[in-house]
Amino acid sequence: MADNQYDAIVVGSGISGGWAAKELCEKGLKTIMLERGRNIEHVKDYVNATKEAWDYPHRGRATQQMKKDYPVLKRDYPLNESNLDYWVNEKESPYTEIKRFDWFRGYHVGGRSLMWGRQSYRWSDFDFEANAKEGVGIDWPVRYREIAPWYDYAEKFAGISGNRDGIPQLPDGQFLPPMDMTCVEKDVSARIKEHYKGMRQMVIGRVANLTVPHEGRTNCQFRNKCWLGCPFGGYFSTQSSTLPAAMKTGNLTLRPWSIVTRVLYDKDKKRATGVEVLDAETNKTYVYTAKIIFLNASTLNSAWILMNSATDIWPDGLGSSSGELGHNIMDHHLGVGASGIVDGYEDKYHFGRRANGIYIPRFRNLFGDKRDYLRGFGYQGGGLRQGYNRSAEEVSIGVDLKEALTEPGHWTMNLGGFGETLPYHENKITLDKTKKDKWGLNILAIDVEYKENEKKMRKDMKDDAIEMLEAAGVKNVKGREGDGTLGRGIHEMGSARMGKDPKTSVLNKWNQVWDAPNVFVTDGSFAVSSSCVNPSLSYMAFTARAADHAVSELKKRNLG
Repeated sequence: MADNQYDAIVVGSGISGGWAAKELCEKGLKTIMLERGRNIEHVKDYVNATKEAWDYPHRGRATQQMKKDYPVLKRDYPLNESNLDYWVNEKESPYTEIKRFDWFRGYHVGGRSLMWGRQSYRWSDFDFEANAKEGVGIDWPVRYREIAPWYDYAEKFAGISGNRDGIPQLPDGQFLPPMDMTCVEKDVSARIKEHYKGMRQMVIGRVANLTVPHEGRTNCQFRNKCWLGCPFGGYFSTQSSTLPAAMKTGNLTLRPWSIVTRVLYDKDKKRATGVEVLDAETNKTYVYTAKIIFLNASTLNSAWILMNSATDIWPDGLGSSSGELGHNIMDHHLGVGASGIVDGYEDKYHFGRRANGIYIPRFRNLFGDKRDYLRGFGYQGGGLRQGYNRSAEEVSIGVDLKEALTEPGHWTMNLGGFGETLPYHENKITLDKTKKDKWGLNILAIDVEYKENEKKMRKDMKDDAIEMLEAAGVKNVKGREGDGTLGRGIHEMGSARMGKDPKTSVLNKWNQVWDAPNVFVTDGSFAVSSSCVNPSLSYMAFTARAADHAVSELKKRNLG
């Protein structure tokens, strides 16, 4: 067997794994990044990036066979013909649903950084302080002022376009020029701000799409084909950003088809020594050793690795001494909102396919507002003019239909809520030792649901959306109460929360496993609460911070 010793091991190659590899390599560490799935090379392997609907056998839509083969993915929008191979083969990698949980996964180099929605927001002290003030879960061991410099650092490299809006609950950042709102969005935004005296605001989304060339990457081309992989590097992904930076150092080894099955632990030194890897193609087992290990396999999979790393000291897994490993699973609950028609503007249309929308930051349970539930929600959405694919109700066939569809339809305005889910200890994952995947490994059992607090919040999420649109003059407003099943937010968090006390948390404030301080977990696993804004920018910031701390501790010989 070849020399498998490195300075650092990074498990996973998605948003946080790519950042870990970049930071560790740039700091001089010989690093191997282990990815359980196939390699996808930037540009070369984006095979559908320039295709249109008519280039696919079924116009890009899901077939009956696809629905049969992907029973989980078919529950929402991800199932389609255009990027099917970016999603996990559910027959090879099943999971057990004790309660329904829509787990949408991407096992390949880049992970879900290739398919993410790219909305990028900072969390504020309203988020970091909430648990302590309300007596929920445990307190975050950090505050915004500690993370703010790392948000700066992450934004400057990743390239986040947005506007500095001066909203306390949504801190401003280091932004590239913002994208423009449509004429309808500008009008609705102004009316909402006026009606609510500035207490509610609609702003352009802060998104990891470039509006100017940045870090050797070309700006967004407004094609809105992001989840096919961008050959221009117009949005942040591992392939476009962190992986090239890591490779440039000469310190990175990338090994795809590498399923990390467990972390190896030396109980005498009280340190991890490396990881065990199952080659997904040959089924051969390898061991890689390193001084530090970063787990970035995604929230549920990083916990799976820790749970599968049981020893005679910790039979429930490495990091399980607090009893919190695998618990406190969170996601954002959505599917609630409203939409309507905006009169006028018949002489205007929107041009290009803006890969972004609007955002309304949280306003509930802030600044004197008090509800019968905790926390709050924000909205994403947009104001666009209906196109050729709308339903032309007045005609249904023939020449009249064709002529109707050559003209644009009404302007519409849509709002969709993203609500915070509280960290419930009983929302958990465990190893299902009765079922195995293609490689003979025990699979995860997921027992997660949203509860009364979220149910009460969802009523406001719908009613407030209706109220705001009507206040802004939108007509024929209709609310919707869709499926709020957790998982479909694709913002899994929790499972290995950080904290101040090893008796109540899995990680310390630097993302180190209390039981093995040379193991760092910097994907969504570390979250102590979930906020209501998208979490990926926070993963970037915390990962860069943890890598800096890891190298500092390594130089002090505290991790050897």
